[in-house]
Amino acid sequence: MKTPVKATLIAIAAALALAIVGILYAMSQGATETAPPEGEKLQTVRTDSHVLDQGGADAVTVVEFLDFECEACGAFYPLVEDLREQYSGDITYVVRYFPLPGHINSTQAALAAEAAARQDRFEDMYHRLFETQSQWGERSEETPEVFRGFAEELGLDMAAFDAAVADPATLERVQADKTDGERLGVSSTPSFFIDGEPVVLEAWGDLEAAIERAVNG
Repeated sequence: MKTPVKATLIAIAAALALAIVGILYAMSQGATETAPPEGEKLQTVRTDSHVLDQGGADAVTVVEFLDFECEACGAFYPLVEDLREQYSGDITYVVRYFPLPGHINSTQAALAAEAAARQDRFEDMYHRLFETQSQWGERSEETPEVFRGFAEELGLDMAAFDAAVADPATLERVQADKTDGERLGVSSTPSFFIDGEPVVLEAWGDLEAAIERAVNG
């Protein structure tokens, strides 16, 4: 007969295993071998791309195309944060928008992040969006008031935030990232590139392994 403590541990382990299986399934459903058109080398980073970590001169550049509402992106978020800490100084970490049409709030979330970026608070909004994804994701209609509330909580200048969200240039900035992603062959999120080369995600540890090879190669 199992002791209560042992039974609890087994239950936790089973729940974690099921969660990992679900994440890997989502990855396998959405992952594609992203690649630029034949014979063409496209840039994965632009001068206005959002850099979360700036490594040294010899740093490896890791680019993530993401959708803030994407559950797989949310599952990768803690892993990405661990890798950013683990490889601090060795990698330059860049985030680019790729809102998917099936996610009602994905574009609104990206607009909130870009509006925050205009006040040099992109990373703060980036964290808030992923940490609260379960509260606003998978809704049947857009909830811009939720993202405005995040801006208030972050202490942003709300007049400037509202103006940025309403500014067509903000949406154009988001769409420019997505257009670049599409030209690179991105069709799902998260999609990662390391030093301009796509990372194919087939197992949970593939991203870390790819970064380790690039850093130590």
